[in-house]
Amino acid sequence: MALTLEARTAPTSVTGGSRLESVDLLRGLVMVLMALDHVRDFFTNATYDPLDLEKTHPALFLTRYITHFCAPVFMFLAGTGAFLSTTRGKTKRELAWFLLTRGLWLALLEVTYVRCLGWEFNFDFHRVGAAVLWAIGWSMVVLSGLVFLPVWAVTAFGVGMIALHNASDGIQPESWGAFGWLWIILHKGGPFSPAPGFTFIAAYPLIPWIGVMAAGYGLGPVLLKEPESRRKWMLGLGITLTLLFVIIRGTNVYGNPRPWGPQNNDLFTVFSFIDCHKYPPSLLYVLMTLGPALILLSFLDRGTPRMLRPFLVFGRVPLFYYLLHLPLIHGLAVAAAWIRYGRAEWLFNNPFVNQAILIPADNGFGLPVVYLIWIGLVLALYPACRWFAELKRRRHDAWLSYL
Repeated sequence: MALTLEARTAPTSVTGGSRLESVDLLRGLVMVLMALDHVRDFFTNATYDPLDLEKTHPALFLTRYITHFCAPVFMFLAGTGAFLSTTRGKTKRELAWFLLTRGLWLALLEVTYVRCLGWEFNFDFHRVGAAVLWAIGWSMVVLSGLVFLPVWAVTAFGVGMIALHNASDGIQPESWGAFGWLWIILHKGGPFSPAPGFTFIAAYPLIPWIGVMAAGYGLGPVLLKEPESRRKWMLGLGITLTLLFVIIRGTNVYGNPRPWGPQNNDLFTVFSFIDCHKYPPSLLYVLMTLGPALILLSFLDRGTPRMLRPFLVFGRVPLFYYLLHLPLIHGLAVAAAWIRYGRAEWLFNNPFVNQAILIPADNGFGLPVVYLIWIGLVLALYPACRWFAELKRRRHDAWLSYL
């Protein structure tokens, strides 16, 4: 049944001390989608890459593909949120200090709490991976310096990095000599050895994530416009980015390391077209995700339907949600393994490492079970997130802004 006007929260102009619900709502939606990807990581019975067109099936491909929107949308909105915080009383100097300290805090959380209590359930630091919080953290550190520039300059920096970074795809770490590790962290991605016996894995290279956050900062002034005007801007930007994706991707000339091509059927040819490189995110990956996200944001800005209001809770406490969901998913996977097999030693290591000898042949579940676990997980997290969101609304202690 169509939602009536009364079933929506009316959109508002952004004024001092106010939040823009549509931004929180979109952030909440992608946080919930992110949990689907992580539940799939731990519970699927598929032993191959869901995007491998030689092995996958449509439902599995789309389950993985839809979660591609999570990281770029969250990174982009983090930049937007940084700008909007200046409308709630933060000076540029205060914003810079907050971005610097919170960025370093997130990077530290990635290689400690998230590594030990989220992905791996061990404290063996001979192998450390750096993923999304690492990239968000260092992007905030860079943005802490950029905020002193005019908004147009920050935007140009971000857009330029996104548009041009694929031109450096051919550069290899070896060409950096003793600083090859730095190029791996910045752009190439992958493992390197900082010391004998130790491995650092740059799962999320910082370029162009830094640019995505800077570009998000540039959206801030658009959101200060009157509701009807900002919706037109967001819709226009979203359509433009989406059309750019289709046109550039169609040429197969630039913007993604892997070309697309005809497959066994039309559907898989479409899959080939939309399957863009994430590690690091290519220009086309960013266009493909942020274009539709901005279109959706323009519609969400018309008011929050009652049925979507729970997602606002997750969007207002994203880090708290993130830090809870990984240990919970991992813990559930351990419990399921113990019930089925009486052992779960492979789940005390990174789930992405090939451990075929340890993992039972029938480990994991099909997609219907994966989806049920995901829904149950989100429902289980809601009360805690709602409590914390209410706590942040009532109190303004400085430490709360770091969670």
